[in-house]
Amino acid sequence: MPAERLVAEMVPPPRFDSVRFDTYDPDPAQPSQSQAVTVLAGFAAGLGGAHASGAGKRRWFAKKPAAPSAPRGVYLDGGYGVGKTHLLASLWHATPAEPALKAFGTFVELTNLVGALGFQETVRTLGGHRLLCIDEFELDDPGDTVLVSSLLSRLVEQGVALAATSNTLPGKLGEGRFAAADFLREIQGLSAHFRPLRIDGQDYRHRGLPEAPSPFSDEQVAKSAYATEGASLDDFPGLLDHLARVHPSRYGALTDGITAVCLTDVGPVPDQSTALRLVVLADRLYDREIPVLASGAPFDELFSEEMLNGGYRKKYFRAISRLTALARDAKPLVSQ
Repeated sequence: MPAERLVAEMVPPPRFDSVRFDTYDPDPAQPSQSQAVTVLAGFAAGLGGAHASGAGKRRWFAKKPAAPSAPRGVYLDGGYGVGKTHLLASLWHATPAEPALKAFGTFVELTNLVGALGFQETVRTLGGHRLLCIDEFELDDPGDTVLVSSLLSRLVEQGVALAATSNTLPGKLGEGRFAAADFLREIQGLSAHFRPLRIDGQDYRHRGLPEAPSPFSDEQVAKSAYATEGASLDDFPGLLDHLARVHPSRYGALTDGITAVCLTDVGPVPDQSTALRLVVLADRLYDREIPVLASGAPFDELFSEEMLNGGYRKKYFRAISRLTALARDAKPLVSQ
């Protein structure tokens, strides 16, 4: 994909295109959810003035603006399914700035942007923005830690406000995945940019809803795929093999024009690398509201006990939650 498309697509995905603070349904038993709406609405209102670096344009010999004394960002921390992405997208919509001066993307999409444009060009491109929203903020390797720490520091210097979501507090990023202690300075630098905002609660995707449908037969899945215009039909092992040959930055583009994903012979993923690629695909399908119809094993059996107890467990639980929601969306396809 051309770099221009990567920049132009840094907006809330279709599932979150119409969300707003007043469409968020806080759990009455979890006051932190209502509090988050109040804090974020105030944060958005505070971004209505002039860009902190002046006119938003760089001059070669201009003095750099002083770094803000207080964190110029908010960090939504909570379990999967508490509505963090909904709130992050609502913040993007509520910020009084032209869409071209606001950017929204996942952590993976941000690192992919740096790979496509280069570090300095990414700083130049995003440096005039009013707000950068980063969904699913996760540090999986030391290279990403140093890269993102440097990038966000440069953007904050230029007056860009930050907002991020994650299942892990800023100071705990990278734990269980690599030798985080060796990169403590970078991690602490990242943490300094954010005010943590805890959001408690249960997974809203399954709050008060019926159980997810059991997997269907291969015949039902194939018949439904051929009866649904724009549906794809793949055997699960073949799909996993294909994902290994496509860069994760292109998984969203794989879904262009797809109305439903139909999979046969779903089973446990064989290794961690494959599992992490599947997580990215699940996120892109969920963002684009593409239902998933499947035969074989249920989605809660995709990842081994070792994976669900390891450093990436929160990613895997999020993927199970999202795929289960998409399986529920796909159930009506079988009756066509």
